[in-house]
Amino acid sequence: MTETVIPFDNSYARLPAPFFTRVEPTAVEAPVLIAFNRPLAEELGLDAAMLEREGAAYFSGNRLLPGAEPLAMAYAGHQFGHFVPLLGDGRAILLGEVIDRLGRRRDIQLKGGGPTPYSRRGDGRAALGPVLREYLVSEAMHALGLPTTRALAAVVTGEPVYREEVLPGAVLTRVAASHLRVGTFQHFAARGDEAALRQLTDYAIARHYPELQDDPVPALALLKAVAERQAFLIARWLSIGFIHGVMNTDNFSISGETIDFGPCAFLDAYDPEKVFSSIDRGGRYAYQNQPAIGQWNLARLAEALLPLLGPDESSAVDAANAVIADYGHRFQHHWSAAMRAKIGLDGADNPEDLELVRDLLGLMQAQAADFTLTFRSLAKAIGESGEHDMLTLFKDAEPVTAWLARWRARLGRDGRAAADRAAAMQAVNPAFIPRNHRIEQAIAAAQAEADFSLFEALRTVLAHPYEDQPALARFAEPPGAGEEVLRTFCGT
Repeated sequence: MTETVIPFDNSYARLPAPFFTRVEPTAVEAPVLIAFNRPLAEELGLDAAMLEREGAAYFSGNRLLPGAEPLAMAYAGHQFGHFVPLLGDGRAILLGEVIDRLGRRRDIQLKGGGPTPYSRRGDGRAALGPVLREYLVSEAMHALGLPTTRALAAVVTGEPVYREEVLPGAVLTRVAASHLRVGTFQHFAARGDEAALRQLTDYAIARHYPELQDDPVPALALLKAVAERQAFLIARWLSIGFIHGVMNTDNFSISGETIDFGPCAFLDAYDPEKVFSSIDRGGRYAYQNQPAIGQWNLARLAEALLPLLGPDESSAVDAANAVIADYGHRFQHHWSAAMRAKIGLDGADNPEDLELVRDLLGLMQAQAADFTLTFRSLAKAIGESGEHDMLTLFKDAEPVTAWLARWRARLGRDGRAAADRAAAMQAVNPAFIPRNHRIEQAIAAAQAEADFSLFEALRTVLAHPYEDQPALARFAEPPGAGEEVLRTFCGT
């Protein structure tokens, strides 16, 4: 083994003690590597061949790579609106950071690596099901073109974990731009530690927004930058029918990546009030509520940063409120652009275009039409002869036919070639998403029989979500009778 298997360069570990606690992963009995993301490993500049051979030991935490400085990060957070002053990495251990082949700094973290000082009497372990879910959904999000954490590897541990039932244990190796969260800032704000808050702000800017380092009010510039990235991200979530499920402030990334795929799911039939998470009994994080929750979380970041936002409290509050208010406009801009692209329109915003979008969503909701398949079939319906596939998704074709006539009339006014428009629509409307019932089937087979064939098939098809892939067309189908997933679970 060489010393450059993973060329670590650990900036977070150079911060002072209040930011983290050093802790080593806990060894497991019989680790087996079940998934390794070789293209990602190569992108990170890692020794992919060696890791493929010996990854079971390294990705389980049984063996530490040279240069790793394992630690658990400290943070706080609002969980379902209730503030918890100390959460921290209860089952995640940051091994260190690398500079990838494009010069980007990336975290490498074990999720399920054993207890830490922040485990709060938990076992620090992960069950196989949540590890497979995060692997599939995070990699699908990447292929769909959304900012997201990535999955580098998954290992089964050979040990059980105890939840409502006994389940096989596993460890996920996760890659992220960083694991800085709104809750990281809240941790120091709650303690009144302005020096640490300022140091964290400087670190976050240097790592994610270096162009802001000379700004007269760096913390305010950071708040604006985070607002913009989150407005973009959440608009894109809605455009593909994604429901995060647990948008607590400790799951709200400063980098603008999707992070922490717990009870997440994708819409089948369009329902803006849809909730999957078993712990979201009040619908706080329903599909349609995600933009407003993004704004709420941003307000919590502004509160944490308040001492750094202006020369006095009054001016700081005014500056923060302006950013929070502008978030709504930025989200609307990104959502409008994404949805107009889905129906084949580009150029400047037009009220008629948004009316078309909202009317189509209304028809989909009224008739429980599948979100993904409706938009995917729309490109074929540019000409009347191709509308059959779309109409079969609705119980009553008449209002849909009327909508299609209005839509085609709008298309006819911008002179775009039909083939070009169809290609552009296919590029933003996926044929394949991580269907909830397929993920559950893959998890069930893996847990019951150590059968990972469906998991591997999903890895294959979800790597190319915008291609038709006729041989794998069954994975584009919505759930059949008795297959619909009504609840998803966090796994802790």
